[in-house]
Amino acid sequence: MSLSKANESRVNSSAPHRAGRREWIGLAVLMLPTLLISMDLTVLHLAVPHLSEALQPTSTQLLWIVDIYGFMIAGSLITMGTLGDRIGRRKLLMIGAAAFGLTSILAAFATSAPMLIAFRALMGIAGATLMPSTMSLIRNMFLDNRQRTSAIGIWVSGFSAGSAIGPLVGGFLLEHFSWGSVFLIGTVVMVILLIAGPLLLPEYKDPNPGRFDLLSAAMSLIAVLTIIFGLKQIAQEGVSALAIGSIVVGLVVGYSFVHRQRTLADPLLDLRLFRIPAFSASLAINTSAIFVGFGSFLFIAQYLQLVLGLSPLEAGLWSVPGAIASVAGSNIAPVLVRRVKPAFVIAFGMVFVAVGFGMISQVGANSLALVVIGNTILSVGFGFIFTLTSDMIITTAPPERAGAASAISETSNELGGSLGIAILGSIGLALYRGQIAANVSANMPAEAIKSAQETLGGALLAAAKLPADLGTTLATISRESFSHSLQVMSIIGFVVVIGLGLLAIVALRHVQPHTDDEDAVDPHAPQPAIPTKREMQQVGD
Repeated sequence: MSLSKANESRVNSSAPHRAGRREWIGLAVLMLPTLLISMDLTVLHLAVPHLSEALQPTSTQLLWIVDIYGFMIAGSLITMGTLGDRIGRRKLLMIGAAAFGLTSILAAFATSAPMLIAFRALMGIAGATLMPSTMSLIRNMFLDNRQRTSAIGIWVSGFSAGSAIGPLVGGFLLEHFSWGSVFLIGTVVMVILLIAGPLLLPEYKDPNPGRFDLLSAAMSLIAVLTIIFGLKQIAQEGVSALAIGSIVVGLVVGYSFVHRQRTLADPLLDLRLFRIPAFSASLAINTSAIFVGFGSFLFIAQYLQLVLGLSPLEAGLWSVPGAIASVAGSNIAPVLVRRVKPAFVIAFGMVFVAVGFGMISQVGANSLALVVIGNTILSVGFGFIFTLTSDMIITTAPPERAGAASAISETSNELGGSLGIAILGSIGLALYRGQIAANVSANMPAEAIKSAQETLGGALLAAAKLPADLGTTLATISRESFSHSLQVMSIIGFVVVIGLGLLAIVALRHVQPHTDDEDAVDPHAPQPAIPTKREMQQVGD
């Protein structure tokens, strides 16, 4: 029996079960991890100067403090998503919440940089349990198509809300308490989750999960870690033997991992999911949107602080309109897909993103209003895109594979973000350096020019040490050069999202609007027939 026919055999003839008050309150509980992860990213960057003063890390140790958390999350997602399908998604969420809360306390009271790196790594492993569990639980709690899409829109809003709340809460804590206080936010949130979760969240798991393959889990961890490490190295240090070697190792291990999944009776990663056209197309669009989004947001954040001279808190406040716009887009999209095909709503969102990038492509060295308005407009579009692609990724997969599908989605997000930072960041840096070299005069000290070409922050520090006239000239050239890089990055983003809009229309045009009479898949209905080993080996051939 084919996968599509197997899914069709499980559709109820009666109207889908509609979620009630308990499910919607439970959704608020599931938003806690999204709020936390988004807040954690922002407050850590605010805390870096304070923990640097207290722990005196080397530059390498500081990079590991910032990066190790994301590395461990990315490397553990596939394993944790599949593990949740096997042992129970609520159970894994509760285990992960307890572990995250405990490791947050340990990180808050770390007394050395190596200790903090170790505890941040453990936080990343615990954090990898959160997103696949929450996303897959939404899949099972909200069977009605309209309700489910609305629920995912609200869930996605948690990321935007966290990015807006993070600078405010983090700034307050750092003004009144030590740097470790920012990690205790995670403990407070996890305690709430541990109390409310068992009361409001149902349990779901695959009734026939099969054997858990530890070797596949190790291979997935190594593949994702080494690829993302290599990409991060390129973004931070440029192309090097270490970076290229790391990526090559990751690709080789990743290929071996995929080959192993084709031969296992109970694979860790169900490759059959990629045979579902809507799943693959939604995943590609989501990953590509993350790619341009992360790359552009990196430049916008630096523009606000280094070109315009805003403090981290001020830059965070000027980012709030974009966060609010993203929340609005995330919650408008589910309403639109009740009458319009998701493909066209996603394409409509791409139009917003393209307009936003078009505005930012016109910035100069003093264009606060243009950046804020452009960022707000493109954030509306990203809200549309991420909500609907996330919805299709988890709902086109069979319910018993929702955890695995969610993990694939989150892993692709990490890879897309890393690629965006590495590739677009490298292009932007090359453009910036080219502009510096082309515009500085011969009487500028060579050491100052070298510092200016490294980063915009280095340029401003070097300018402050020069005589007034030279310093002002170097600072002006550096800010204008960075603005030029932001313009080019925005043009690249504009071109990419136009292409993604066309891809959405072509690849997802068969997905129908969420009408009232749609049925939903009942997770308690009989399970589909499992393809034979020969059928599984044919995947991807």
